[in-house]
This record gives sequence, C-alpha cells and structure tokens, in this order.
Amino acid sequence: MNEHEWRTVASSLVDIRLELQRESYWQRCSARFSPLVRFRAPIDLAGLEVEVVITMKYLIFSLFVFMTFGTASAQTPVWPPSPGHAEVLLWPKEPPDAQPVPKAEYVETTKETVAGKPYVWVSNITRPTLTVYSPKGKNTGVAVVVFPGGGFEGLAIDLEGTEVCDWLTSEGITCVLLKYRVPSLPFDWHCNCRPDNLVTSKLALEDAQRTMGLARLHAAEWHIDPHKVGVLGFSAGGYLVAEISTQFRHRLYAPVDAADKASCRPDFAVGVYPGHLRVGDRGYNLNPNVPVTRQTSPTFLVQAEDDNVDGIGQTLAYYMALKDAGVLVEMHLYAQGGHAFGLRPTKQPITAWPKLVDTWLKTIGML
Repeated sequence: MNEHEWRTVASSLVDIRLELQRESYWQRCSARFSPLVRFRAPIDLAGLEVEVVITMKYLIFSLFVFMTFGTASAQTPVWPPSPGHAEVLLWPKEPPDAQPVPKAEYVETTKETVAGKPYVWVSNITRPTLTVYSPKGKNTGVAVVVFPGGGFEGLAIDLEGTEVCDWLTSEGITCVLLKYRVPSLPFDWHCNCRPDNLVTSKLALEDAQRTMGLARLHAAEWHIDPHKVGVLGFSAGGYLVAEISTQFRHRLYAPVDAADKASCRPDFAVGVYPGHLRVGDRGYNLNPNVPVTRQTSPTFLVQAEDDNVDGIGQTLAYYMALKDAGVLVEMHLYAQGGHAFGLRPTKQPITAWPKLVDTWLKTIGML
C-alpha cells in the first residue's frame, strides 16, 4: 500500500471518529455499550511506523493512526527537537477537552521566508509536549515558557520557538518550549475561519497552565528558581501570554497531579506582536476574556506600527488596561517591522528587541 493509500485510510478513520463522537450518537449508545475498553498498540508495517489506538466495546470503535513514512516528503510527521533534547508529554493520559483534528500531526518547511530563511510549521497537534533547553554555561535560575505563534492553526516552531530558546539559553535562562494543541479556537478548522476572534483559547490555555505547574514542580531538577518563571509568546502565542497572565487563579481543567497544585501565574510576561486583544476597530477596548487586575504579571510588549496582521491596536489596548490597573508594563513600538519577524536579525531596528527584554528583566529584578 503506497503513501497516498495510507493517507486515504487515515482520513477515513478520522471521519469514523467524528461520527462516533456526535453527542446524539453517544447518548443513544452509552447505555448499551458502556463501559468502553481502550487499547493502544504500535505497529511496524511495510516501512511505516504506525500507532493504532482502539476504543471499543462490541461493535463501537474508533481508530487513530499516526504514520511515519519512510519515503522522502515535504511533510514529515511529529516534530523532532534538536539532538540532546527530548519532548515530554504534558498529560499522563488523554488531554482534557480533547478535540478531533483534520489529520495526523505533520511538520513542513514553508516556502515563505523570514530574513531570507524559511521556517518550520507544525500542525494537527493533539498530544502537546514541552521540551526543556538548559543553559550550557552560567545559569541565572530564570526560566521562560515559550509559546510560538501561528494563529491557532499551527506553530512556527523554529522561528518563534527553538530560535528563541537559543537566545535565552545563551543568556543563562532555561527555555521551556511548549508545543500546544492546534488547530483550536479561536481558529475553527471545520470552516477554516474564526467565528469569534476574542474567544478564550481553551485547549492552548490548558496546556499553558499545565506547563507552568510542571516547571515549578520540577524546579530543582531543571535548576530553575520557581519564583522566576515567566512566559514569552508571539502573535497567537502573545494572546496566550495575556490569557495566562490574567487567568491563573483557577485551572480550566480538573487537577491531575501535584503539578496542578503549583501556581500557574507567570512571574513576568513578554508579548511580541500579540493578537486577539482589541475589541472592534475603534477605540482601545480590551478583550473581556483577558481580565486585567493589579495581580496581572509584569509585562513587556513590542510591535511594529506597520503590522497588518495584528495591528498595534492590540498592543495598545492591553498596555492601557495594564497601566490603568497599576501593573508594571513596558511597551516598545517601531515604525517598521511588519509581522512574524521572530528574532532573526535584519536591517530593521525592531529585530534588536531581545536586548531590550534583557535590560527589562534586570530592571524588574529577574536577572
């Protein structure tokens, strides 16, 4: 069976799962076929690495297939971190509020370039992970959880992820890279649209809250100060920065273990060209799903005035709300830079923003 045929099979299996998950179907069948029994088994077949998860009782079943094709392709399954680093699953079992995705997780290198280089795009993430990057030299004890952007459709995992970790570790800061679940709200893959651009990104925020708890639980093991754990995010990840900086009092999910007893409030936050924060096109009213209070994390914001994706109104709305609440905040706006520049150096002054963050961290006593 060739790669195309296997992809067809995988697509059909997803369709089966979607049909079985319909609420009315489960209401009719749960009484007859409950409880359900789960099986998970990896299979190696004709050069394909296949994982099959079966949930069944009598004639009800659903299959999840994740395939690694031995042939060369522009798309490869499941993003691999750089050598010497390992992904750690966030959730010991199925993540809370799990949702179907169009197909299996994949990784591809884009044709689009930033600073003359393409970037790596990851999507269809149903099993979120974290990857710890530790400083090789001095260790300041500071840690930053990084949220790549991607409009909640996918993640720019190197441009706004691993490259950020390279910078942080060079400064003696531990980087915890979060590969959170996408596609997810505010993006809806069923319609390829955003019905409500201001809705809470529930799945991503659950993953972020869980990661903050894990970082503090493993602080000694990872050689970090549990009182110096911050967050940094780009675009959609910048929205996630604002969400976790304001929605930290209660987990969005039932506690799983000791990690969920630790605070998930960031000790500081960095939002780079954030989105989903401004209500409407006039004025600077803040998204009500980002309830700023005096306890909101100290925040650093940076954006370009010619950002035509998430305009500076996003940053201004959040900045003014933070100022009004008495939160420590610093904002930098540049005339040029556009959107999604990451930290790749160009002739644009805005790409020097990491130096400003370094200074700010010293100003607020983190470094």
